[in-house]
Amino acid sequence: MIVATNNKDKLREIKEILSDFEIYSLEDKNIDIEVIEDKDTFLENAKKKALEIYEIAKEAVISDDSGLCINALGGFPGVLTNRFLGENKTDEEKNNYLIEKTNEYKDRNAKVICSIVYYDGENLIDSEGVIEGVITKYPRGENGFGFDSIFELPSGKTLAELLPSEKNKVSARRLALEELKRKLKEVKK
Repeated sequence: MIVATNNKDKLREIKEILSDFEIYSLEDKNIDIEVIEDKDTFLENAKKKALEIYEIAKEAVISDDSGLCINALGGFPGVLTNRFLGENKTDEEKNNYLIEKTNEYKDRNAKVICSIVYYDGENLIDSEGVIEGVITKYPRGENGFGFDSIFELPSGKTLAELLPSEKNKVSARRLALEELKRKLKEVKK
C-alpha cells in the first residue's frame, strides 16, 4: 500500500510499525502532490488524503493525520499542529510557542490523536489512536520529531527521550495502526 505523506519521519515510523506489509512512499510511485489538509478533524483530513491519492494511483492507500491537543488551550493546536505558526516555522519555534502558552495555565494535560484511513477503491477503513500526557516546561530528548520533545508520557519521559523502537510501541500512531491491522484482517477474511 502507498503511504500518503511527504513527511519522511512519519513514513519511517509507519514502515517500522507495519513491517509485515509492503509499503510504498509517494516518491516510490512518482506522485508529487501535497494534499491540502483543510478539514476540521484529523479523520476528515486523513480521509481526504486517502481518497485523493487513491484517485491518482488506483492502489491501496493508507493516510494519517495526527496532532497535539492541549487541554488548557481548548484542544489547540489540534488539526493545525504542523502549521499553526505558518508553513516555514521550525519544530523548535512551534514547541517554544506552545510551552510559553501552556506556562500560563496550571493544567498542562494534553493528548496526541492519530487518525488513520485505509482505502483500496472498495474498502474505506478508519482507526484512531490516542495517548495522554503533559506539556513539559522545556524540550527534552534528541529523538523524534515535531512536538515529541515537549510531550511527556505518564512514565516521565518525553516521546523524544525514547528510542525510536520504544516510541513505536507506545505512540498514538502505533495504536491507530494496530487497530487498522485488526480491521483489515476482518475485511480480508
